[in-house]
Amino acid sequence: MKNGGIYMFKFIEPKIQLDKKRQIFTNKHLRALIIPLIIEQLLILLVGIADTLMVSYAGEAAVSGVSLVNQLNTVFILVFTALASGGAVVASQYIGNKNKENGVLAASQLVMITTIISVILLVLSVIFREQLLTLLFGKVAPDVMDACLKYLVISAFSFPALAIYNSCAGLFRSMSKTSVIMYVSIIMNIINIIGNAIGIFILHAGVAGVAYPSLISRVVAVLILLIISFNQKNIIYIRIKDIFKWNAQMIKRILNIAIPNGIENGLFQLSKVALSSIVAMFGTSQIAANGVAQSFWSMAALFCIAMGPAFITVIGQCMGAGDKEAADYYMKKLLRITYIGGIIWNIVFFLFTPIILKLYSLSNETIKLIIILCFIHNLFNALLCPIASSLSNGLRAAGDVKYTMYTSIFSTVVCRVILSFIFGVWMNLGVIGIALAMVGDWAIKSALILVRYLQGQWKSFKVI
Repeated sequence: MKNGGIYMFKFIEPKIQLDKKRQIFTNKHLRALIIPLIIEQLLILLVGIADTLMVSYAGEAAVSGVSLVNQLNTVFILVFTALASGGAVVASQYIGNKNKENGVLAASQLVMITTIISVILLVLSVIFREQLLTLLFGKVAPDVMDACLKYLVISAFSFPALAIYNSCAGLFRSMSKTSVIMYVSIIMNIINIIGNAIGIFILHAGVAGVAYPSLISRVVAVLILLIISFNQKNIIYIRIKDIFKWNAQMIKRILNIAIPNGIENGLFQLSKVALSSIVAMFGTSQIAANGVAQSFWSMAALFCIAMGPAFITVIGQCMGAGDKEAADYYMKKLLRITYIGGIIWNIVFFLFTPIILKLYSLSNETIKLIIILCFIHNLFNALLCPIASSLSNGLRAAGDVKYTMYTSIFSTVVCRVILSFIFGVWMNLGVIGIALAMVGDWAIKSALILVRYLQGQWKSFKVI
C-alpha cells in the first residue's frame, strides 16, 4: 500500500519539477484541500436526492411547485456562486501576494456586495412574485401556482443567507480551509433533512414543510461561518468596519471576475432550458430516460466539479505571489490528479449504475437507454472534462475570465444547441443525439481551453 502511494505521487508529478521551496502546496496540503471538496460535493448531491424523495410525499402540486421555483432559484444561486468565485480569485491572489490588509478588505467588500445584491433580489422576488412566475411558467393549475408562490416567498428570504454562505465558503477555500466548509455543510444538511422529515411527515405542512427547513439550515450555516470568518487569526478575515465602506476599486476587481463567470453560468442554464424543449419532442420513454440519466450524470461528474475550487485556490495563490512557473507546475499537477480521480470515479460509478437502476420502476427499454446515456457521459466526462471544466478554472484564477466565458458561450450555447438539433432531430437519434451533442460541446471547449493554456497568454493577466 505504501509503495502504491509512492508510485501514485510519482505519477501525478509533472516532468519538469519545481524547486521544493517554491512548492507552496505539498502533496499533504493538496490532500487536505481536495478531499473535503469531494465530500462536500457528494453531500450536496446526496441531500438533493433525499430532498426530492421526501418532497414527493407532500403531493404532486407540492412537487411541481418546488421543482418549478427551483428552476428560478438556480438562476439566483448562479449569481451568488459567480460573486463568490470572483471574491475567491481575488482573495487567493492576495494570500499568495502576502498582502493581508487588502485580503481582509477584499473579503469584507465581498460580503458587503453579495448582501446588497441578495437583498435586492429578495425584495424583487417577493414584490413581483406573481408576475415573475406567470411570465416564466404561464398558466399552471391553481394548486401548483399556490405552491409556487408559497415556496418562492419563503425561499427568497434565504437569499441573503445563501449569498453570504457562498461568499464565506469561497474565502475559506481560498485559504485552503476546505474542511471548515465540509463540516458546516454537514450540519446544514442534517438540519435540512431532519426539518424536511418533521415538516412533511409530522406536521404535514406541504410546501412550507420543505421551504422552512432550507431557510433555517442556511441561516444556521451562515451564522457559523460568519462567526469563524470574523476570527482575526485567519489568514484573511472579515472586518466589520470594512463591510460598511464602499471601495470601488476592490469591488471592480471582484466583479471583473464575477460578471463574466455569471454570464457564462446564466447562459449555460438558459441553454439547458432550450435543450429540455428539444427532449420533450422524443416521447415519454426517452424523456424519462434523459431525466434519470441527468441525475446520474451529476453524480458521475462529481470529481471534476470538486476539483474546480482547488484550481482556483492553488493557481490564484501562485499568480498572486508572482510565480508563474509555479502556477504552470500546479496546472499540470492538478490536471493529472483530476484525470486519475475522474477516470476511477467514472468507471466505479458506471459499474454501480445497473444496480442502482433496479430501485427504479422503469421499463427495460428505458433502463437500457439510461445505461447507454451513462456510458457515453462517463467515458467522455473522464476524457474531456478535466480540461473543459477543471483546467478552465485555472485560467479564471489567473484572471483569464473573458476567454473562458466566450469559449463556454460558443461551445455550449451555440455548438451544443445546434448539434442537438442535428444529432437528436435531423439524424433521429433522440436523447442519444443530445448526449453526443454534449460530448461535442466538451470536445470543442477542451480544445479551445487547451490551446489557450499551451499558448501561455493566461500568464499575462493581472488581477491585483
